Amino acid sequence: MHQTTPLELVGDARHLSPSAQEALRLRAVAASMAGRDREDVAAVFGVSLKAVDGWRAKWPAGGREALVMRPRGKPVGVHQVLGEADQAAVRQAVLDHRPCDLELSGQLWTRRLVGDLVAKLYRVRLTEPGVGKYLKRWGLSFQRPDKRTVEQHPEAVARRQQEAWPKIHAKAKKDGGGILFADQVGIRSGQVTGRTWGEKGKTPVVRRSGKRFPVNAVSAISTKGRTHFMVFTEGFTAEVMCRFLQRIAGHFGHKVHLVVDGHSAHRSRKVRDWLAAHSDDVELHFLPPYSPELNPDEPVNADLKHNLPKQHRAHDQAELASEARRFFHRRRRQPHIIRGCFGGPHVRYALDENPMSL
Repeated sequence: MHQTTPLELVGDARHLSPSAQEALRLRAVAASMAGRDREDVAAVFGVSLKAVDGWRAKWPAGGREALVMRPRGKPVGVHQVLGEADQAAVRQAVLDHRPCDLELSGQLWTRRLVGDLVAKLYRVRLTEPGVGKYLKRWGLSFQRPDKRTVEQHPEAVARRQQEAWPKIHAKAKKDGGGILFADQVGIRSGQVTGRTWGEKGKTPVVRRSGKRFPVNAVSAISTKGRTHFMVFTEGFTAEVMCRFLQRIAGHFGHKVHLVVDGHSAHRSRKVRDWLAAHSDDVELHFLPPYSPELNPDEPVNADLKHNLPKQHRAHDQAELASEARRFFHRRRRQPHIIRGCFGGPHVRYALDENPMSL
């Protein structure tokens, strides 16, 4: 009958989990300290004599801590290709610039492009996994970027945050009114968003009608999660805006200060005439040009576009309009979702010194 030798069991011990290896060491040392012969200890626990002697020698000086598993491999930072100063320079370049700003291709950083930057600056070629380790060490993660238009004027945005909003707040407070943020959105049939499951290696196919029919909507929200909306099938014109303003005015017994973007319909003569005739009901305030991130109603539009196709596939314009209305009615019953639209860093200003809640 074959007898298992300690040498044959050494490999088994090495494949134990770290916690199991620690327990084995402690038991082996305890048996040795109790007077068991070193050969017996090695045979019972399936380890080498050298291992038993090493553990026994560590015990008097370090006790249990001397037998605890230590992380394997090189410590972080040992034998790195890039020095600390070089790493800091690359990290800052990734944060401050787009690839195209540094004579590389594209506007978004990938591991390959970061590797190209390192090669360009230091003539060192890193693998993509190697670049990934650096990026993780630098505290960077792969994220969906926040987009800005090139026409945006940062000084106007800053002025909006620092000056315009407090003035709007003060005016609304003086009038005993409240503030709403409004925006318009267009949706169309055949729009497919999100992902679906399918067979590996084969792209799933979604059958849809070749017909196209649009539906538009305009909505207004408050910091308390209140939602007002109007769905329509024609284009967004001054006449449509006046109808929406009439609806808004009819909902409140006090003046409403409505914050909107600079759409041509908002600034049209027809809308100005309506506002002049209803100056005690509604007043418009305009966001800086090309600054949709300052409007908390923008996420509502994105929410509509993201969720509407998933709920139902409309067969005609009337059905698509009905689905849009159902979406807004659901959000009316979910004010916590609307309140969440004010949580972003660019729109949080609307929560500061907020006048009467609508």
